[in-house]
Amino acid sequence: MERCTVSGMIVTSALIIWKGLMCVTGSESPVVVVLSGSMEPGFKRGDILFLHMSKDPIRAGEIVVFNIDGREIPIVHRVIKVHERQDTGEVDVLTKGDNNYGDDRLLYAQGQQYLQRHHIMGRAVG
Repeated sequence: MERCTVSGMIVTSALIIWKGLMCVTGSESPVVVVLSGSMEPGFKRGDILFLHMSKDPIRAGEIVVFNIDGREIPIVHRVIKVHERQDTGEVDVLTKGDNNYGDDRLLYAQGQQYLQRHHIMGRAVG
C-alpha cells in the first residue's frame, strides 16, 4: 500500500510541476527533446530544450518549436524569414533546420507557405 501512495505522490508532483512550468513559460510544452540532427551542430539529437512563449513578435534568427497540421511530433528549427501581413499586422514565419539544405515548406501542410502564430509552441531559451 505504501508503494502506491509514493508512486501517486510522484506522479501528482510531476503534473503540478509541469502545469506550473506551463503557466510560467506561456508554452503548452515547456520542455522538449531534439529528435533529429537537423539543427546540428548547435543542437544534437537528445538535447533538452526549455521553451518560453511571450507576446513579443517572433524574429528571424530565433529558434522555435512548432507543430504542423496533421503531425503530432513538434519540430525544432530556426526562423529564417518573417512576413508581416499588411491587412492584419500578424506575423508569419518561414523556418529551416540549420543542418538542412532547404527551408521547411516541404514539411508544412500542402499549400502552406508560412507558419502562423498558433503553430508555434515556444521559443528555445538559452
